[in-house]
Amino acid sequence: MSVAVCADVGSTFTKVAVVDLAGGGLVAAAAVPTTVGTDVLHGLDAAVAAAGLGAREVPWFVCSSAGGGLRLAVVGYEPLVTAQAGRRVGLSAGADVVHVAAGRLGRAELAGLRAARPDVVLLVGGTDGGDAETLTHNATRLARARWRVPVVLAGNVDVREELAAVLAGAGVPVTVADNVLPRIGVLSPVSARSAIRQVFLRHVIGGKRLSRGSRFARLVRAATPDAVLTGVEVLAEAAGGDLVVVDVGGATTDVYSVLTPDERADGPGREVAGALWRARTVEGDLGMRWSAPGVVRAAVEERLVADGERDALVAAAAVRAVDPGFLPVDAAGRMWDGRLAALAATVAVRRHARGVGTGERAGRDLRDVRLLVGSGGVLRHARDGEVTPVWQAVLGDHAGGWAVPRAARAVVDSDYVLAAAGLLAAEHPGAARALVGPLTSV
Repeated sequence: MSVAVCADVGSTFTKVAVVDLAGGGLVAAAAVPTTVGTDVLHGLDAAVAAAGLGAREVPWFVCSSAGGGLRLAVVGYEPLVTAQAGRRVGLSAGADVVHVAAGRLGRAELAGLRAARPDVVLLVGGTDGGDAETLTHNATRLARARWRVPVVLAGNVDVREELAAVLAGAGVPVTVADNVLPRIGVLSPVSARSAIRQVFLRHVIGGKRLSRGSRFARLVRAATPDAVLTGVEVLAEAAGGDLVVVDVGGATTDVYSVLTPDERADGPGREVAGALWRARTVEGDLGMRWSAPGVVRAAVEERLVADGERDALVAAAAVRAVDPGFLPVDAAGRMWDGRLAALAATVAVRRHARGVGTGERAGRDLRDVRLLVGSGGVLRHARDGEVTPVWQAVLGDHAGGWAVPRAARAVVDSDYVLAAAGLLAAEHPGAARALVGPLTSV
């Protein structure tokens, strides 16, 4: 049997799946704590050994969000057009978008950009043949500021090569990509997403000093959210319809959606920043451990918490934030984990659908979603019946200001195959599709 190792080196746990490349079946799986404090390879090798491979030589496909993943800043021309388009592309590339700036960079704007501590800057601006002054100013400003963080230049094609030369001449690591917004209303993410991935692999993984040698950097093929989004795309093709994936993590809750393009998007009401039908949003204040207090705050603001429940939720969230390794040992602990997960998922899907807090103007229309997939340890390791309240909260959220899916079936990615499918999609598409197949038939 020809198999491959698919591994996700996360901030907390390193998860390994051994996949049959011929049939796409899951052969074995294992998870161990990520060894960020020493060398992440220690945990990765331990997880592979726990999966039963020993010293067997097989191909490895690895993604990583250890050390905080990929922090991206977007610098654009206008907040509701190219800057917003760049933000959407950054999210689709698996980045945590930590800063968005629009307009000409001045001293204060440059200071804000530095303070955000991005790993990569996505520099955009102007449609092809349109405005070039702002993009030219910002590229020149970064060059004169002795900027050393890698830049992906994905703006107006008319000045792209010239500005790439300016940046490179000043010692700025620069990668050129196609314009993310070649014309108004047309979002073109593929080239920039690929460039961001290349920069992540070339500069970010090694720069985080997660491992002493170069082996880990050679093994990693993508940021984890980028791999998961690719896996979601594979799942959407296999399912043949609109779907949503909700990944409830310890620090963030990520929502992925794949929607059938609406021909009405080209009409008078279309968004000038373009529509991205395969999208991801990240809610950095919603998580099961580090960000648990943020879940309670957001849920209170959304009026999802009863007055008599608030104090107990605050206490439960505080325990989890102080001890991110906390594992519930009794029914009460599992109950509060489930309640926090339901609130995190509900608020995250509300924001994804409404566009609130993300800069989106129209949000996402999820009415035709047929498949709702849950991920994250709290859902994967839940006991029978403990996930049902989470689905009921999301699919019964009729007061959230968005239209809930009309006929969605809910499942859990209990074997954590979406990241593995995303890692395999390019080289082994048949195995990737077969791997996600069970999610479409549960």
